Amino acid sequence: MNRRLPFFALVPALLILGMYCAPAAMHAQERETVRGAPADADEVREKIAEVEKRLPQLPDRGAALYLLAASRQHLGETLAALRLLKECVALREGFDPAGSPGLSVLRGDKEFDEMVANVHRDFPVVATAKLAFQTEERDLIPEGLAYDSGTNVFYLSSLNRRKIVKIAADGKVSDFVPAGRDHLLPVLGIRMDPGDGTVWANSWEEAGERSELLHFDAAGNLLGRFAPADAGKHGFNDLVVLKSGAVILTDTISNQVYRFDRATHAFAPLEIYRILSEPNGIALDDEERQLFVADDFGVVRVDLGNGTSADVNPGPRSTLAGIDGLYWHAGSLVGVQNAIGSPRIAAFRLSSDGRQVTKTTVLENRSAFTREPTTGAIRGDNFYFIANSQIDNLNGTHVIDVTKLQPVRIAVLRLP
Repeated sequence: MNRRLPFFALVPALLILGMYCAPAAMHAQERETVRGAPADADEVREKIAEVEKRLPQLPDRGAALYLLAASRQHLGETLAALRLLKECVALREGFDPAGSPGLSVLRGDKEFDEMVANVHRDFPVVATAKLAFQTEERDLIPEGLAYDSGTNVFYLSSLNRRKIVKIAADGKVSDFVPAGRDHLLPVLGIRMDPGDGTVWANSWEEAGERSELLHFDAAGNLLGRFAPADAGKHGFNDLVVLKSGAVILTDTISNQVYRFDRATHAFAPLEIYRILSEPNGIALDDEERQLFVADDFGVVRVDLGNGTSADVNPGPRSTLAGIDGLYWHAGSLVGVQNAIGSPRIAAFRLSSDGRQVTKTTVLENRSAFTREPTTGAIRGDNFYFIANSQIDNLNGTHVIDVTKLQPVRIAVLRLP
Protein backbone atom coordinates (compact mmCIF):
# COMPACT_ATOMS: atom_id res chain seq x y z
CA MET A 1 0.00 0.00 0.00
CA ASN A 2 1.84 3.01 0.63
CA ARG A 3 4.09 4.60 2.88
CA ARG A 4 1.50 7.17 3.58
CA LEU A 5 1.61 10.43 1.81
CA PRO A 6 4.11 12.16 3.95
CA PHE A 7 4.69 8.95 5.92
CA PHE A 8 5.09 6.53 3.14
CA ALA A 9 6.14 6.11 -0.40
CA LEU A 10 2.79 6.90 -1.83
CA VAL A 11 4.86 9.57 -3.40
CA PRO A 12 8.59 9.57 -2.75
CA ALA A 13 9.30 12.15 -0.09
CA LEU A 14 11.31 14.17 -2.56
CA LEU A 15 8.16 14.81 -4.56
CA ILE A 16 6.04 16.18 -1.75
CA LEU A 17 8.25 17.93 0.78
CA GLY A 18 10.04 21.23 0.74
CA MET A 19 7.85 23.10 -1.71
CA TYR A 20 7.99 26.85 -2.01
CA CYS A 21 5.42 29.25 -3.34
CA ALA A 22 6.95 31.53 -5.94
CA PRO A 23 4.60 33.91 -7.77
CA ALA A 24 3.03 32.29 -10.83
CA ALA A 25 4.29 34.93 -13.21
CA MET A 26 7.90 34.56 -12.13
CA HIS A 27 10.20 33.24 -14.87
CA ALA A 28 12.31 30.13 -14.39
CA GLN A 29 15.59 32.04 -14.09
CA GLU A 30 14.12 34.25 -11.35
CA ARG A 31 12.80 31.25 -9.43
CA GLU A 32 16.34 29.95 -9.03
CA THR A 33 17.11 32.71 -6.53
CA VAL A 34 13.92 32.62 -4.42
CA ARG A 35 15.44 30.63 -1.56
CA GLY A 36 18.60 29.03 -0.33
CA ALA A 37 19.38 25.34 -0.19
CA PRO A 38 16.88 23.25 1.83
CA ALA A 39 17.99 21.59 5.05
CA ASP A 40 18.05 18.16 3.41
CA ALA A 41 20.08 19.29 0.38
CA ASP A 42 22.90 16.82 0.97
CA GLU A 43 20.47 13.91 1.23
CA VAL A 44 18.67 15.00 -1.94
CA ARG A 45 21.91 15.34 -3.89
CA GLU A 46 22.90 11.87 -2.75
CA LYS A 47 19.57 10.59 -4.08
CA ILE A 48 20.13 12.40 -7.37
CA ALA A 49 23.54 10.78 -7.79
CA GLU A 50 22.02 7.36 -7.07
CA VAL A 51 19.24 7.82 -9.63
CA GLU A 52 21.63 9.12 -12.29
CA LYS A 53 23.79 6.05 -11.76
CA ARG A 54 20.81 3.74 -12.23
CA LEU A 55 19.35 5.59 -15.20
CA PRO A 56 21.12 3.69 -18.02
CA GLN A 57 19.92 0.31 -16.68
CA LEU A 58 16.27 1.20 -16.02
CA PRO A 59 13.65 0.03 -18.54
CA ASP A 60 11.54 3.10 -17.74
CA ARG A 61 13.67 6.16 -18.35
CA GLY A 62 10.72 8.45 -17.71
CA ALA A 63 10.41 7.29 -14.09
CA ALA A 64 13.97 8.32 -13.33
CA LEU A 65 13.65 11.61 -15.19
CA TYR A 66 10.52 12.51 -13.24
CA LEU A 67 12.16 11.77 -9.90
CA LEU A 68 15.24 13.74 -10.91
CA ALA A 69 13.12 16.72 -12.00
CA ALA A 70 11.26 16.76 -8.67
CA SER A 71 14.55 16.50 -6.80
CA ARG A 72 16.12 19.37 -8.74
CA GLN A 73 13.07 21.54 -8.13
CA HIS A 74 13.24 20.67 -4.43
CA LEU A 75 16.75 22.14 -4.45
CA GLY A 76 15.47 25.25 -6.22
CA GLU A 77 17.21 24.32 -9.49
CA THR A 78 14.26 25.20 -11.70
CA LEU A 79 16.07 25.32 -15.03
CA ALA A 80 17.42 21.81 -14.55
CA ALA A 81 14.00 20.62 -13.36
CA LEU A 82 12.30 22.00 -16.47
CA ARG A 83 14.89 20.40 -18.75
CA LEU A 84 14.37 17.00 -17.13
CA LEU A 85 10.59 17.38 -17.14
CA LYS A 86 10.61 18.24 -20.82
CA GLU A 87 12.52 15.06 -21.63
CA CYS A 88 10.20 13.03 -19.40
CA VAL A 89 6.96 14.41 -20.85
CA ALA A 90 8.25 13.92 -24.41
CA LEU A 91 8.18 10.16 -23.74
CA ARG A 92 4.37 10.44 -23.38
CA GLU A 93 4.17 7.88 -20.58
CA GLY A 94 1.57 9.66 -18.44
CA PHE A 95 3.58 11.66 -15.92
CA ASP A 96 1.61 14.81 -15.10
CA PRO A 97 3.67 17.42 -13.19
CA ALA A 98 0.58 19.58 -12.66
CA GLY A 99 -0.57 17.10 -10.03
CA SER A 100 2.65 17.10 -8.03
CA PRO A 101 2.73 19.60 -5.12
CA GLY A 102 6.48 20.03 -5.51
CA LEU A 103 6.25 20.78 -9.24
CA SER A 104 2.93 22.56 -9.59
CA VAL A 105 4.58 25.69 -8.18
CA LEU A 106 5.97 26.10 -11.70
CA ARG A 107 2.53 26.94 -13.05
CA GLY A 108 2.68 30.20 -14.91
CA ASP A 109 5.97 29.34 -16.57
CA LYS A 110 5.24 29.12 -20.30
CA GLU A 111 7.36 26.02 -20.88
CA PHE A 112 5.82 24.22 -17.91
CA ASP A 113 2.26 25.11 -18.90
CA GLU A 114 2.87 23.86 -22.45
CA MET A 115 4.14 20.55 -21.10
CA VAL A 116 1.04 20.16 -18.92
CA ALA A 117 -1.23 20.95 -21.85
CA ASN A 118 0.49 18.24 -23.90
CA VAL A 119 0.10 15.70 -21.11
CA HIS A 120 -3.59 16.52 -20.70
CA ARG A 121 -4.10 16.18 -24.45
CA ASP A 122 -2.44 12.75 -24.52
CA PHE A 123 -4.06 11.59 -21.27
CA PRO A 124 -7.53 13.16 -20.99
CA VAL A 125 -9.93 12.94 -18.10
CA VAL A 126 -11.41 9.46 -17.57
CA ALA A 127 -14.35 9.36 -15.16
CA THR A 128 -16.17 6.03 -15.01
CA ALA A 129 -15.98 5.26 -11.28
CA LYS A 130 -18.99 5.54 -9.01
CA LEU A 131 -19.41 5.87 -5.26
CA ALA A 132 -19.77 2.46 -3.64
CA PHE A 133 -19.53 3.12 0.11
CA GLN A 134 -19.01 6.01 2.48
CA THR A 135 -18.04 6.03 6.16
CA GLU A 136 -19.46 8.42 8.72
CA GLU A 137 -16.19 8.35 10.64
CA ARG A 138 -14.11 11.10 9.07
CA ASP A 139 -10.79 10.77 10.88
CA LEU A 140 -9.87 7.21 9.88
CA ILE A 141 -7.21 8.27 7.33
CA PRO A 142 -7.54 4.86 5.64
CA GLU A 143 -4.71 3.00 3.99
CA GLY A 144 -5.49 -0.64 3.20
CA LEU A 145 -8.58 -2.26 1.70
CA ALA A 146 -9.31 -6.00 1.45
CA TYR A 147 -12.28 -8.07 0.32
CA ASP A 148 -13.49 -11.36 1.81
CA SER A 149 -15.45 -13.28 -0.81
CA GLY A 150 -16.59 -15.80 1.79
CA THR A 151 -18.52 -13.26 3.85
CA ASN A 152 -18.93 -10.55 1.18
CA VAL A 153 -17.44 -7.83 3.36
CA PHE A 154 -14.62 -5.33 2.94
CA TYR A 155 -11.97 -4.53 5.54
CA LEU A 156 -10.56 -1.02 5.78
CA SER A 157 -7.44 -0.20 7.81
CA SER A 158 -6.89 3.10 9.58
CA LEU A 159 -3.65 4.99 10.06
CA ASN A 160 -4.98 7.63 12.40
CA ARG A 161 -7.37 5.57 14.54
CA ARG A 162 -5.05 2.52 14.47
CA LYS A 163 -7.85 0.08 13.90
CA ILE A 164 -9.68 -1.93 11.23
CA VAL A 165 -13.32 -1.51 10.23
CA LYS A 166 -15.48 -3.76 8.11
CA ILE A 167 -18.01 -2.70 5.50
CA ALA A 168 -20.96 -5.01 4.90
CA ALA A 169 -22.64 -5.52 1.53
CA ASP A 170 -25.36 -3.02 2.50
CA GLY A 171 -22.71 -0.38 3.29
CA LYS A 172 -22.98 -0.67 7.07
CA VAL A 173 -19.65 0.13 8.75
CA SER A 174 -18.59 -1.39 12.08
CA ASP A 175 -15.39 -2.00 14.01
CA PHE A 176 -13.58 -5.24 13.23
CA VAL A 177 -10.59 -4.37 15.43
CA PRO A 178 -11.53 -1.46 17.75
CA ALA A 179 -9.15 1.41 18.35
CA GLY A 180 -7.05 1.09 21.49
CA ARG A 181 -7.90 -2.53 22.26
CA ASP A 182 -4.63 -4.08 21.08
CA HIS A 183 -2.50 -0.90 21.19
CA LEU A 184 -1.70 -1.17 17.50
CA LEU A 185 0.63 0.93 15.42
CA PRO A 186 -0.94 2.69 12.40
CA VAL A 187 -2.43 -0.05 10.19
CA LEU A 188 -1.55 -0.21 6.50
CA GLY A 189 -1.76 -3.09 4.03
CA ILE A 190 -4.42 -5.69 4.76
CA ARG A 191 -5.12 -9.03 3.06
CA MET A 192 -7.25 -12.12 3.59
CA ASP A 193 -5.70 -15.52 4.21
CA PRO A 194 -7.13 -17.65 1.36
CA GLY A 195 -6.68 -20.80 3.41
CA ASP A 196 -8.60 -20.09 6.60
CA GLY A 197 -10.36 -16.73 6.23
CA THR A 198 -8.22 -14.97 8.82
CA VAL A 199 -6.88 -11.46 8.30
CA TRP A 200 -3.27 -10.28 8.01
CA ALA A 201 -2.20 -6.65 8.19
CA ASN A 202 0.95 -4.57 8.32
CA SER A 203 1.49 -1.81 10.85
CA TRP A 204 4.09 0.93 10.82
CA GLU A 205 4.77 3.88 13.11
CA GLU A 206 6.66 6.83 11.70
CA ALA A 207 8.32 7.73 14.99
CA GLY A 208 11.14 5.24 15.45
CA GLU A 209 10.17 3.49 12.21
CA ARG A 210 8.83 0.43 14.03
CA SER A 211 6.73 -2.20 12.30
CA GLU A 212 4.71 -5.30 13.08
CA LEU A 213 2.93 -7.94 11.04
CA LEU A 214 -0.51 -8.58 12.58
CA HIS A 215 -2.76 -11.64 12.41
CA PHE A 216 -6.46 -11.64 13.37
CA ASP A 217 -9.07 -14.36 13.42
CA ALA A 218 -12.39 -14.04 11.58
CA ALA A 219 -13.92 -12.30 14.62
CA GLY A 220 -11.18 -9.66 14.82
CA ASN A 221 -9.34 -11.18 17.78
CA LEU A 222 -5.56 -10.77 17.68
CA LEU A 223 -3.86 -14.10 17.01
CA GLY A 224 -0.31 -12.79 16.82
CA ARG A 225 1.96 -9.81 16.23
CA PHE A 226 5.41 -10.25 14.75
CA ALA A 227 8.36 -7.90 14.40
CA PRO A 228 11.85 -8.40 12.92
CA ALA A 229 14.46 -9.57 15.41
CA ASP A 230 17.15 -7.18 14.19
CA ALA A 231 17.68 -3.65 15.48
CA GLY A 232 17.20 -2.01 12.10
CA LYS A 233 14.44 0.40 11.11
CA HIS A 234 11.48 -1.03 9.23
CA GLY A 235 8.39 0.18 7.40
CA PHE A 236 6.07 -2.74 6.65
CA ASN A 237 3.78 -1.56 3.88
CA ASP A 238 1.78 -3.98 1.72
CA LEU A 239 1.52 -7.77 1.65
CA VAL A 240 0.18 -10.87 -0.07
CA VAL A 241 -0.83 -14.18 1.52
CA LEU A 242 -0.26 -17.46 -0.30
CA LYS A 243 -2.60 -20.44 -0.16
CA SER A 244 0.01 -22.17 2.01
CA GLY A 245 -0.37 -19.40 4.57
CA ALA A 246 3.03 -17.87 3.85
CA VAL A 247 3.11 -14.07 3.94
CA ILE A 248 5.27 -11.91 1.67
CA LEU A 249 5.49 -8.20 2.45
CA THR A 250 7.23 -5.02 1.34
CA ASP A 251 9.42 -3.00 3.69
CA THR A 252 9.63 0.56 2.42
CA ILE A 253 12.28 1.68 4.90
CA SER A 254 14.76 -1.20 4.50
CA ASN A 255 14.09 -1.47 0.74
CA GLN A 256 13.41 -5.19 1.11
CA VAL A 257 10.75 -7.78 0.36
CA TYR A 258 10.37 -10.31 3.17
CA ARG A 259 8.88 -13.79 3.35
CA PHE A 260 7.43 -14.45 6.80
CA ASP A 261 7.75 -18.00 8.11
CA ARG A 262 4.71 -18.84 10.24
CA ALA A 263 6.52 -21.69 11.97
CA THR A 264 9.67 -19.85 13.04
CA HIS A 265 8.26 -16.27 12.95
CA ALA A 266 11.36 -15.25 11.00
CA PHE A 267 11.48 -12.61 8.25
CA ALA A 268 13.74 -13.71 5.37
CA PRO A 269 14.55 -11.22 2.58
CA LEU A 270 13.86 -12.29 -0.98
CA GLU A 271 16.76 -11.93 -3.39
CA ILE A 272 16.01 -9.23 -5.96
CA TYR A 273 18.30 -8.59 -8.90
CA ARG A 274 18.57 -4.87 -8.13
CA ILE A 275 18.32 -2.65 -5.09
CA LEU A 276 14.72 -1.62 -4.61
CA SER A 277 13.77 2.00 -4.01
CA GLU A 278 10.98 2.30 -1.43
CA PRO A 279 9.04 -0.85 -2.39
CA ASN A 280 5.33 -0.45 -1.92
CA GLY A 281 2.51 -2.34 -3.68
CA ILE A 282 2.75 -6.10 -4.14
CA ALA A 283 0.68 -8.62 -6.12
CA LEU A 284 0.60 -12.35 -6.81
CA ASP A 285 -0.70 -14.14 -9.91
CA ASP A 286 -3.44 -16.76 -9.58
CA GLU A 287 -1.00 -19.67 -9.87
CA GLU A 288 1.29 -18.14 -7.23
CA ARG A 289 4.25 -18.47 -9.55
CA GLN A 290 4.87 -14.78 -10.16
CA LEU A 291 5.26 -12.06 -7.57
CA PHE A 292 5.13 -8.39 -8.60
CA VAL A 293 6.65 -5.61 -6.48
CA ALA A 294 6.21 -1.90 -7.15
CA ASP A 295 8.87 0.67 -6.28
CA ASP A 296 9.89 4.18 -7.35
CA PHE A 297 11.09 3.02 -10.76
CA GLY A 298 8.44 0.51 -11.81
CA VAL A 299 7.47 -3.09 -11.09
CA VAL A 300 9.86 -5.99 -10.51
CA ARG A 301 8.69 -9.51 -11.38
CA VAL A 302 9.95 -12.33 -9.14
CA ASP A 303 9.70 -15.96 -10.25
CA LEU A 304 8.81 -17.77 -7.03
CA GLY A 305 9.82 -21.08 -8.59
CA ASN A 306 13.45 -20.40 -9.44
CA GLY A 307 13.98 -17.11 -7.59
CA THR A 308 14.96 -15.07 -10.65
CA SER A 309 13.78 -11.48 -10.97
CA ALA A 310 13.69 -8.65 -13.51
CA ASP A 311 11.87 -5.39 -14.14
CA VAL A 312 8.60 -5.67 -16.05
CA ASN A 313 9.07 -3.74 -19.27
CA PRO A 314 6.28 -1.13 -19.43
CA GLY A 315 6.63 -0.74 -23.20
CA PRO A 316 6.48 2.54 -25.12
CA ARG A 317 4.25 5.36 -23.89
CA SER A 318 3.54 3.58 -20.63
CA THR A 319 4.88 3.65 -17.09
CA LEU A 320 4.60 1.29 -14.13
CA ALA A 321 6.17 3.84 -11.79
CA GLY A 322 4.46 5.49 -8.84
CA ILE A 323 2.17 2.58 -7.94
CA ASP A 324 0.79 2.39 -4.42
CA GLY A 325 -1.82 -0.39 -4.44
CA LEU A 326 -1.01 -3.21 -6.89
CA TYR A 327 -3.31 -6.12 -7.83
CA TRP A 328 -3.59 -9.06 -10.21
CA HIS A 329 -6.68 -9.59 -12.35
CA ALA A 330 -7.09 -11.98 -15.30
CA GLY A 331 -3.59 -11.59 -16.71
CA SER A 332 -3.28 -7.89 -15.93
CA LEU A 333 -1.81 -5.76 -13.17
CA VAL A 334 -4.12 -3.11 -11.75
CA GLY A 335 -2.33 -0.18 -10.17
CA VAL A 336 -3.22 2.92 -8.17
CA GLN A 337 -0.60 5.31 -9.52
CA ASN A 338 -0.48 8.22 -7.11
CA ALA A 339 3.18 9.21 -7.49
CA ILE A 340 3.26 10.23 -11.16
CA GLY A 341 1.79 13.67 -10.59
CA SER A 342 -1.98 13.52 -11.11
CA PRO A 343 -3.11 10.17 -9.63
CA ARG A 344 -4.81 7.60 -11.84
CA ILE A 345 -6.05 4.00 -11.88
CA ALA A 346 -4.64 1.89 -14.71
CA ALA A 347 -4.68 -1.72 -15.91
CA PHE A 348 -1.60 -3.24 -17.54
CA ARG A 349 -2.13 -6.32 -19.69
CA LEU A 350 0.96 -8.54 -19.46
CA SER A 351 2.56 -10.95 -21.89
CA SER A 352 2.04 -14.65 -21.11
CA ASP A 353 5.40 -14.80 -19.32
CA GLY A 354 4.64 -11.66 -17.27
CA ARG A 355 7.77 -9.92 -18.48
CA GLN A 356 6.29 -6.98 -20.36
CA VAL A 357 3.19 -4.83 -20.72
CA THR A 358 1.32 -5.41 -23.97
CA LYS A 359 -1.49 -2.92 -23.37
CA THR A 360 -2.10 -0.07 -20.93
CA THR A 361 -5.65 1.06 -20.17
CA VAL A 362 -6.26 4.15 -18.05
CA LEU A 363 -9.40 3.43 -16.04
CA GLU A 364 -9.77 6.64 -14.03
CA ASN A 365 -7.78 9.85 -14.45
CA ARG A 366 -8.09 13.37 -13.05
CA SER A 367 -11.63 12.73 -11.80
CA ALA A 368 -13.38 13.45 -8.51
CA PHE A 369 -12.33 9.98 -7.35
CA THR A 370 -8.61 10.31 -8.04
CA ARG A 371 -7.62 13.18 -5.79
CA GLU A 372 -6.03 11.05 -3.06
CA PRO A 373 -6.47 7.38 -3.99
CA THR A 374 -4.19 4.88 -2.31
CA THR A 375 -5.19 1.23 -2.43
CA GLY A 376 -8.07 -1.01 -3.38
CA ALA A 377 -9.50 -4.51 -3.60
CA ILE A 378 -10.99 -6.63 -6.37
CA ARG A 379 -14.44 -8.21 -6.18
CA GLY A 380 -15.21 -10.20 -9.30
CA ASP A 381 -14.57 -7.90 -12.25
CA ASN A 382 -14.93 -4.72 -10.21
CA PHE A 383 -12.18 -2.69 -8.56
CA TYR A 384 -13.02 -0.90 -5.32
CA PHE A 385 -10.57 1.74 -4.14
CA ILE A 386 -10.06 4.37 -1.46
CA ALA A 387 -10.84 7.60 -3.29
CA ASN A 388 -10.01 10.20 -0.62
CA SER A 389 -7.46 8.84 1.84
CA GLN A 390 -6.83 12.36 3.24
CA ILE A 391 -3.27 11.28 4.00
CA ASP A 392 -1.98 14.77 3.36
CA ASN A 393 -3.95 15.89 6.42
CA LEU A 394 -2.08 13.55 8.76
CA ASN A 395 1.19 14.50 10.38
CA GLY A 396 2.66 11.59 12.27
CA THR A 397 0.21 10.99 15.11
CA HIS A 398 -2.32 13.77 14.63
CA VAL A 399 -4.67 15.28 12.08
CA ILE A 400 -3.44 18.66 10.91
CA ASP A 401 -6.82 20.33 10.30
CA VAL A 402 -9.93 18.55 11.57
CA THR A 403 -12.19 21.03 9.75
CA LYS A 404 -11.02 19.63 6.41
CA LEU A 405 -11.90 16.02 7.20
CA GLN A 406 -14.57 14.40 5.02
CA PRO A 407 -16.37 11.05 5.05
CA VAL A 408 -14.16 8.35 3.55
CA ARG A 409 -15.34 7.40 0.08
CA ILE A 410 -14.83 4.00 -1.52
CA ALA A 411 -15.31 4.15 -5.29
CA VAL A 412 -15.81 1.30 -7.76
CA LEU A 413 -15.10 0.83 -11.45
CA ARG A 414 -15.38 -2.01 -13.94
CA LEU A 415 -12.19 -3.81 -14.92
CA PRO A 416 -11.50 -4.63 -18.57
